[in-house]
Amino acid sequence: MLFLIIGFFMVVSMLVGMRLKNRFNAYTKVPLKSGLTGREVAERMLRDNGINDVQVTCVQGTLTDHYNPANKTVNLSPEVYNGASVSAAAVAAHECGHAVQHATAYPFLQFRSAMVPLVNISNQVINFIFLASIFGGLMFNLYTTMLMIIIVAQGAITLFSLITLPVEFDATRRGLMWLNSTGLTYGEEHEKASHALRLAATTYVVAALSSLTVLLYYIMIFLGRRD
Repeated sequence: MLFLIIGFFMVVSMLVGMRLKNRFNAYTKVPLKSGLTGREVAERMLRDNGINDVQVTCVQGTLTDHYNPANKTVNLSPEVYNGASVSAAAVAAHECGHAVQHATAYPFLQFRSAMVPLVNISNQVINFIFLASIFGGLMFNLYTTMLMIIIVAQGAITLFSLITLPVEFDATRRGLMWLNSTGLTYGEEHEKASHALRLAATTYVVAALSSLTVLLYYIMIFLGRRD
Protein backbone atom coordinates (compact mmCIF):
# COMPACT_ATOMS: atom_id res chain seq x y z
CA MET A 1 0.00 0.00 0.00
CA LEU A 2 2.78 2.41 0.93
CA PHE A 3 4.58 1.77 -2.34
CA LEU A 4 1.36 2.41 -4.27
CA ILE A 5 0.96 5.78 -2.52
CA ILE A 6 4.56 6.74 -3.19
CA GLY A 7 4.29 5.50 -6.78
CA PHE A 8 1.14 7.53 -7.40
CA PHE A 9 2.70 10.77 -6.20
CA MET A 10 5.91 10.02 -8.10
CA VAL A 11 3.90 9.78 -11.31
CA VAL A 12 1.97 12.98 -10.53
CA SER A 13 5.19 14.78 -9.65
CA MET A 14 6.80 13.58 -12.88
CA LEU A 15 3.85 14.79 -14.96
CA VAL A 16 3.86 18.20 -13.23
CA GLY A 17 7.62 18.41 -13.68
CA MET A 18 7.34 17.63 -17.39
CA ARG A 19 4.67 20.29 -17.86
CA LEU A 20 6.76 22.79 -15.91
CA LYS A 21 9.81 22.06 -18.05
CA ASN A 22 7.77 22.41 -21.25
CA ARG A 23 6.30 25.75 -20.15
CA PHE A 24 9.72 26.97 -19.03
CA ASN A 25 11.22 26.06 -22.40
CA ALA A 26 8.33 27.75 -24.22
CA TYR A 27 8.60 30.98 -22.21
CA THR A 28 12.37 30.93 -22.65
CA LYS A 29 11.68 31.70 -26.31
CA VAL A 30 9.55 34.75 -25.42
CA PRO A 31 11.98 37.69 -25.26
CA LEU A 32 11.64 40.27 -22.50
CA LYS A 33 10.92 43.67 -24.07
CA SER A 34 13.33 45.39 -21.70
CA GLY A 35 16.13 43.10 -22.85
CA LEU A 36 17.33 42.54 -19.28
CA THR A 37 18.90 39.20 -18.43
CA GLY A 38 17.91 37.19 -15.38
CA ARG A 39 21.04 38.38 -13.62
CA GLU A 40 20.18 42.02 -14.32
CA VAL A 41 16.57 41.51 -13.20
CA ALA A 42 17.77 39.93 -9.96
CA GLU A 43 20.30 42.65 -9.26
CA ARG A 44 17.73 45.36 -9.93
CA MET A 45 15.10 43.77 -7.67
CA LEU A 46 17.62 43.40 -4.86
CA ARG A 47 18.71 47.00 -5.29
CA ASP A 48 15.11 48.26 -5.35
CA ASN A 49 14.48 46.47 -2.05
CA GLY A 50 17.57 47.98 -0.43
CA ILE A 51 19.44 44.66 -0.32
CA ASN A 52 23.15 45.15 -0.90
CA ASP A 53 24.68 42.08 0.77
CA VAL A 54 23.28 39.38 -1.54
CA GLN A 55 25.31 38.12 -4.49
CA VAL A 56 23.77 36.84 -7.74
CA THR A 57 25.65 33.80 -9.05
CA CYS A 58 25.33 31.24 -11.84
CA VAL A 59 25.06 27.52 -11.03
CA GLN A 60 25.10 24.57 -13.41
CA GLY A 61 22.01 22.57 -14.28
CA THR A 62 18.45 23.16 -15.44
CA LEU A 63 15.83 24.54 -13.03
CA THR A 64 18.47 24.54 -10.29
CA ASP A 65 17.65 28.11 -9.30
CA HIS A 66 17.51 28.76 -5.55
CA TYR A 67 18.27 31.25 -2.82
CA ASN A 68 20.79 30.22 -0.16
CA PRO A 69 20.20 32.11 3.11
CA ALA A 70 23.38 30.65 4.62
CA ASN A 71 25.73 32.60 2.33
CA LYS A 72 23.17 35.09 0.98
CA THR A 73 23.36 34.16 -2.68
CA VAL A 74 20.74 34.08 -5.40
CA ASN A 75 21.83 31.13 -7.53
CA LEU A 76 20.50 31.08 -11.09
CA SER A 77 20.82 28.37 -13.74
CA PRO A 78 22.60 29.39 -16.98
CA GLU A 79 19.29 29.73 -18.89
CA VAL A 80 18.01 32.17 -16.27
CA TYR A 81 21.29 33.95 -15.48
CA ASN A 82 22.08 34.76 -19.11
CA GLY A 83 18.58 34.63 -20.56
CA ALA A 84 16.60 37.75 -21.48
CA SER A 85 13.22 36.03 -21.55
CA VAL A 86 9.94 36.03 -19.64
CA SER A 87 10.82 32.79 -17.87
CA ALA A 88 14.26 34.11 -16.86
CA ALA A 89 12.73 37.28 -15.41
CA ALA A 90 10.04 35.32 -13.56
CA VAL A 91 12.45 32.84 -11.97
CA ALA A 92 14.98 35.54 -11.07
CA ALA A 93 12.28 37.65 -9.42
CA HIS A 94 10.95 34.64 -7.50
CA GLU A 95 14.37 33.74 -6.09
CA CYS A 96 14.93 37.37 -5.13
CA GLY A 97 11.57 37.16 -3.37
CA HIS A 98 13.25 34.72 -0.99
CA ALA A 99 16.09 37.18 -0.46
CA VAL A 100 13.53 39.86 0.45
CA GLN A 101 11.90 37.39 2.85
CA HIS A 102 15.26 36.82 4.49
CA ALA A 103 16.01 40.53 4.73
CA THR A 104 12.61 41.26 6.30
CA ALA A 105 12.73 38.26 8.67
CA TYR A 106 9.72 36.55 7.12
CA PRO A 107 8.55 34.16 9.90
CA PHE A 108 7.81 31.13 7.72
CA LEU A 109 11.23 31.32 6.05
CA GLN A 110 12.92 31.55 9.45
CA PHE A 111 10.94 28.58 10.72
CA ARG A 112 11.73 26.50 7.63
CA SER A 113 15.44 27.31 7.85
CA ALA A 114 15.46 26.32 11.54
CA MET A 115 13.84 22.99 10.66
CA VAL A 116 16.47 21.93 8.11
CA PRO A 117 18.73 20.06 10.62
CA LEU A 118 15.71 18.26 12.10
CA VAL A 119 14.47 17.22 8.67
CA ASN A 120 17.91 15.89 7.73
CA ILE A 121 18.00 13.79 10.90
CA SER A 122 14.43 12.59 10.31
CA ASN A 123 15.29 11.39 6.80
CA GLN A 124 18.34 9.54 8.15
CA VAL A 125 16.26 7.90 10.90
CA ILE A 126 13.61 6.69 8.46
CA ASN A 127 16.25 5.36 6.04
CA PHE A 128 17.96 3.53 8.90
CA ILE A 129 14.73 1.90 10.05
CA PHE A 130 13.87 0.84 6.50
CA LEU A 131 17.30 -0.76 6.08
CA ALA A 132 17.05 -2.41 9.50
CA SER A 133 13.64 -3.82 8.60
CA ILE A 134 15.07 -5.40 5.45
CA PHE A 135 17.83 -7.19 7.35
CA GLY A 136 15.94 -7.73 10.61
CA GLY A 137 12.46 -8.70 9.48
CA LEU A 138 9.22 -6.74 9.39
CA MET A 139 10.00 -4.41 12.29
CA PHE A 140 6.89 -2.35 11.60
CA ASN A 141 4.75 -5.32 12.56
CA LEU A 142 6.90 -6.36 15.51
CA TYR A 143 7.84 -3.15 17.26
CA THR A 144 5.33 -0.39 17.91
CA THR A 145 8.18 1.82 19.09
CA MET A 146 9.73 1.76 15.63
CA LEU A 147 6.41 2.83 14.14
CA MET A 148 6.12 5.69 16.62
CA ILE A 149 9.61 6.90 15.72
CA ILE A 150 8.71 6.83 12.02
CA ILE A 151 5.54 8.85 12.69
CA VAL A 152 7.51 11.50 14.58
CA ALA A 153 10.19 11.67 11.88
CA GLN A 154 7.66 11.72 9.04
CA GLY A 155 5.69 14.36 10.97
CA ALA A 156 8.74 16.65 10.95
CA ILE A 157 9.22 16.09 7.21
CA THR A 158 5.55 16.78 6.55
CA LEU A 159 5.58 19.95 8.62
CA PHE A 160 8.60 21.14 6.65
CA SER A 161 6.75 20.46 3.38
CA LEU A 162 3.69 22.35 4.57
CA ILE A 163 5.74 25.32 5.81
CA THR A 164 7.44 25.43 2.40
CA LEU A 165 4.12 26.26 0.73
CA PRO A 166 3.59 29.77 2.18
CA VAL A 167 7.32 30.46 1.69
CA GLU A 168 7.14 29.64 -2.02
CA PHE A 169 3.77 31.30 -2.64
CA ASP A 170 4.90 34.46 -0.88
CA ALA A 171 8.16 34.60 -2.86
CA THR A 172 6.11 34.30 -6.05
CA ARG A 173 3.76 37.05 -4.89
CA ARG A 174 6.67 39.38 -4.10
CA GLY A 175 8.39 38.65 -7.40
CA LEU A 176 5.27 39.18 -9.51
CA MET A 177 4.30 42.38 -7.67
CA TRP A 178 7.75 43.82 -8.27
CA LEU A 179 7.78 42.82 -11.95
CA ASN A 180 4.37 44.44 -12.39
CA SER A 181 5.20 47.62 -10.47
CA THR A 182 8.39 48.18 -12.43
CA GLY A 183 6.75 47.38 -15.75
CA LEU A 184 9.39 44.78 -16.60
CA THR A 185 6.59 42.36 -17.45
CA TYR A 186 3.41 43.83 -18.85
CA GLY A 187 0.20 42.39 -20.27
CA GLU A 188 0.82 39.03 -21.94
CA GLU A 189 4.38 38.99 -20.61
CA HIS A 190 3.12 39.25 -17.04
CA GLU A 191 0.48 36.57 -17.58
CA LYS A 192 3.11 34.14 -18.83
CA ALA A 193 5.47 34.98 -15.96
CA SER A 194 2.63 34.40 -13.50
CA HIS A 195 1.68 31.11 -15.15
CA ALA A 196 5.27 29.82 -15.03
CA LEU A 197 5.69 30.60 -11.33
CA ARG A 198 2.32 29.24 -10.27
CA LEU A 199 3.00 26.04 -12.18
CA ALA A 200 6.32 25.76 -10.36
CA ALA A 201 4.49 26.16 -7.04
CA THR A 202 2.36 23.15 -7.95
CA THR A 203 5.39 20.90 -7.50
CA TYR A 204 5.58 21.94 -3.84
CA VAL A 205 1.87 21.28 -3.38
CA VAL A 206 2.28 17.75 -4.76
CA ALA A 207 5.27 17.13 -2.48
CA ALA A 208 3.33 18.35 0.57
CA LEU A 209 0.31 16.18 -0.25
CA SER A 210 2.57 13.18 -0.78
CA SER A 211 4.30 13.67 2.57
CA LEU A 212 0.99 14.21 4.38
CA THR A 213 -0.53 11.08 2.82
CA VAL A 214 2.44 8.96 3.91
CA LEU A 215 2.17 10.36 7.45
CA LEU A 216 -1.55 9.56 7.63
CA TYR A 217 -0.82 6.06 6.35
CA TYR A 218 1.62 5.41 9.21
CA ILE A 219 -0.79 6.88 11.75
CA MET A 220 -3.57 4.59 10.50
CA ILE A 221 -1.29 1.56 10.89
CA PHE A 222 -0.39 2.66 14.41
CA LEU A 223 -4.02 3.17 15.41
CA GLY A 224 -4.90 -0.18 13.86
CA ARG A 225 -2.30 -1.94 16.02
CA ARG A 226 -3.80 -0.38 19.16
CA ASP A 227 -7.35 -1.63 18.42
